[in-house]
Amino acid sequence: MTLRINDIAPDFDAETTEGRISFHDWIGDGWAILFSHPKDFTPVCTTELGTMAGLAGEFAKRNCKVLGISVDGVSDHKEWSRDIERSQGHALNYPLVGDPTLAVVKRYDMLPAGAGDTSEGRTPMDNATARSVFVIGPDKRIKATLTYPMSTGRNFAEILRLLDSVQLTAKEQVATPANWERGDDVIILPAVSDQDAKEKYPEGWEQPLPYMRIVPQPE
Repeated sequence: MTLRINDIAPDFDAETTEGRISFHDWIGDGWAILFSHPKDFTPVCTTELGTMAGLAGEFAKRNCKVLGISVDGVSDHKEWSRDIERSQGHALNYPLVGDPTLAVVKRYDMLPAGAGDTSEGRTPMDNATARSVFVIGPDKRIKATLTYPMSTGRNFAEILRLLDSVQLTAKEQVATPANWERGDDVIILPAVSDQDAKEKYPEGWEQPLPYMRIVPQPE
């Protein structure tokens, strides 16, 4: 199954380091980040899990839960979590899904259907494509995805920026330009007529091009 933006995020039941969850129920009425890892005890992923733990408060401010997944069992995750805290200075403060049968990563199109049904004997390179981030909205639809190679650690400041953008654009009829950061100017969507835009932005807008209307970020 190929997943695209605006598809319903596949639901699943799974064991995690914080007990068993049903994914859609666990998300509730807020946002969620699901980010995957090809194997426990891998160096780049160790830094990523620790970094995410250090930023958990930032995601909470945005009403966004965090869920990690690694293609190993929960018992390995718990042992790995000690390495993460010791080396990165942050203990895991969000659940980490165990996926020893590869069921979840296959549902999310990160491994092919023919990958088998066990993580046993598989190397990180065998699971190299399990390196995706999914931003999921309260409607349980995928709002954005990012996929990284194993050799490139994820930029969590960019993931926060992406979350800020998709949350803003879901609420307001605007788009965010290149390199946008929270508080920067935004672009009125082309689908919004000038008449409707004047009602929302009575002070007008900058229009450097006929099809570009720039306004301050709505509060």
